[in-house]
Amino acid sequence: MRILTNLFPEGKKTALTMSYDDGCDSDKRLVEIFNKNGIKGTFHLNSVHMSKPGNGRVQFDEVKDLYKGHEVSCHTFTHPHPTCVPDTMLVNEILEDRRALEKACGYTVRGMSYPFGDYNDHTIGIFRACGMLYSRTVAQTGGFALPENFMKWNPTCHHRPEMEKTFDTMRAQSNRWTKHSVMYVWGHSYEFNNDDNWDLIENFCAYAGGKEDVWYATNIEIYDYIMASRSLMVGVDGNTVYNPTCVPVWVTADGAPLKILPGENIL
Repeated sequence: MRILTNLFPEGKKTALTMSYDDGCDSDKRLVEIFNKNGIKGTFHLNSVHMSKPGNGRVQFDEVKDLYKGHEVSCHTFTHPHPTCVPDTMLVNEILEDRRALEKACGYTVRGMSYPFGDYNDHTIGIFRACGMLYSRTVAQTGGFALPENFMKWNPTCHHRPEMEKTFDTMRAQSNRWTKHSVMYVWGHSYEFNNDDNWDLIENFCAYAGGKEDVWYATNIEIYDYIMASRSLMVGVDGNTVYNPTCVPVWVTADGAPLKILPGENIL
């Protein structure tokens, strides 16, 4: 039997995820656009601003309801350049941010994005020790490949006028590729105010939403699924597959999609 770990949930080959930083009030309009079109986002917040009403940032008591159905993620407590911060202070930046965000959203926060896109291998070690499982960079690839190291998760692009074309390219190439394909868009919601171009994201979400062949997912949902997919154990003869995780995983088995339930050892 030929088995390929190349499918997302429901046998889909493509995914779309959106990633926005800083937790500005403009996130409220952006979340409304996402919700209208069935698109999911990950929002990386600096919690130092969450108890200061009137500062143009999402407040502590707004987080749970505003980002329901999306993901709340770290962006450090005060948004410093990580490579310029002493280790002890960097630990505090992550743990204080996690503590506040987890209290606000009610679940364990496990991912982040790098402030200013600034990181190195040393800071990655600190972030991992503080419970971070993935982190988004600002190095745009223009492509759709998943990272080998999720602590260096490069996005496809910043939001831009050509997004519809990029989205179409991803869907078209999925018919030729055997790999997963993810379009990962990042930015700051305040940019739409600054550039007076809310129509850019409104049009893209209306165009990209509601596609049956696309999985709309948060960053952590993609991470969890891919880790489960990479954990599958295939028998020596290729006729059995064991899923040791708590996540259902889809594979291609002799050209057909196959769902493997958590704990299932399937023939």
